[in-house]
Amino acid sequence: MTDPGPVPRPSAPITTERLVLREPEARDRAAFIGLPASPEVHTYLGGPRRRDELERAMPEVPERWPGSFVVDLDGAMIGHVLLRRAPQDHRPAAVGKVELGYLFLPRAWGAGYAAEACAAALDWFDSVLPGEQVVLATQTANARSMRLAAKLGFGEVERYRAWGAAQWLGVRGPVTSRR
Repeated sequence: MTDPGPVPRPSAPITTERLVLREPEARDRAAFIGLPASPEVHTYLGGPRRRDELERAMPEVPERWPGSFVVDLDGAMIGHVLLRRAPQDHRPAAVGKVELGYLFLPRAWGAGYAAEACAAALDWFDSVLPGEQVVLATQTANARSMRLAAKLGFGEVERYRAWGAAQWLGVRGPVTSRR
């Protein structure tokens, strides 16, 4: 199989009715630390990471890489959306496909920002790599993430156990369930 390469970088920020999806800046550092340090945000991701360790590891300007978007609301980071190739150690149904990931600060929950930002990132992705499938993995216990996956058009490919919990893998586009 030919390596499809990384997800490209947009030529300009992506804007929606309420949000801007842009590259990280130095002013986003605190939010990038706050996301993995938050017990609420990392409930389904193995628990929060230690803030002091994150402070030491995070560069002054968070790394910029293709397919990574800061979600900006009124000039402040409220979340992060990532489109990246699923690594070789991922589920076989996901390997080589682009995976959608997202994290939002608790203060941004419940207002539809995740759906708006993820839909905008997926629309952009479809415009640069039309017809390419996107996968999404989440814990089945994460009801918010399961609802968002359905709203974004992801259909179940499989359920499995990993990290001591039931997991769900979905794909966007035509899907054949293996349940």
